[in-house]
Amino acid sequence: MRRYSFHKGHGTRNDFIILDDSYGMHDMQPDFIKVLSDRHAGIGADGVIRVVRAGSVGEWDGDPQLWFMDYHNADGSVAEMCGNGLRVFARHLVNEQLVTTGSFDVATRAGVKHVEITSHGLISTDIGRAEVSDEAVSVTLDGREWSATKVDVGNPHAVAFVDEGVLAELDLHRAPTWEPATAFPEGVNVEFVHVDGPGKLSMRVFERGVGETMSCGTGVVASAAAYREASGHECAVEVTVPGGELSVDFVGGQARLTGPAVIIGRGEFWI
Repeated sequence: MRRYSFHKGHGTRNDFIILDDSYGMHDMQPDFIKVLSDRHAGIGADGVIRVVRAGSVGEWDGDPQLWFMDYHNADGSVAEMCGNGLRVFARHLVNEQLVTTGSFDVATRAGVKHVEITSHGLISTDIGRAEVSDEAVSVTLDGREWSATKVDVGNPHAVAFVDEGVLAELDLHRAPTWEPATAFPEGVNVEFVHVDGPGKLSMRVFERGVGETMSCGTGVVASAAAYREASGHECAVEVTVPGGELSVDFVGGQARLTGPAVIIGRGEFWI
């Protein structure tokens, strides 16, 4: 039997298991991730975050002393980026005194991201450039099809704008499909979005490797970017998800996501 210490946290109810691994000793195999993330036989979470020095990550070629957010989806697959996870990761670094200021950089598979601890318990994180494509794609769910906007936020997204009332009706227990299939060869996060008013959106999401989640930080950024592209809106975009509210600013084409992040407890897992 092996014992693993863990923390549990969430950002707008998108929840994560956090494993401290300063020296890169944990073996993050998909089966291990699945066991941890199982909501009935494990701890339960949308994903697992390993806290490790960047120098212990084989594919990293930047500053080895940065803390690296090694993020894995609940199905064991590796994700390039996670906006809510990044805020929870940052909250953990602060709580455990692994950083000494409220302004610091974090290494991710989508590059170095800057973090600012702001007022009222909120955390702002640089997500990077949201690349909105003009490639024609569509998504289908329960026999209904919508045109979608393809957005790259370090990970792939398809944003479909839907009419009022549709969000509540969607059955996201099953995965949407998309056309053309070649548009997202490694899968895609699908956001369904309603425009509530100028600069105000409501969103639900089906995350690849997870299913429907209460929130998706990069999905919020992708939705805001697609909305700005279609509407010409230039100010901050407020996005309501089932788990709460987030805001997105764009400065010089770079997206910045702001929202809450909390650590709710710690424990020991036996396997």
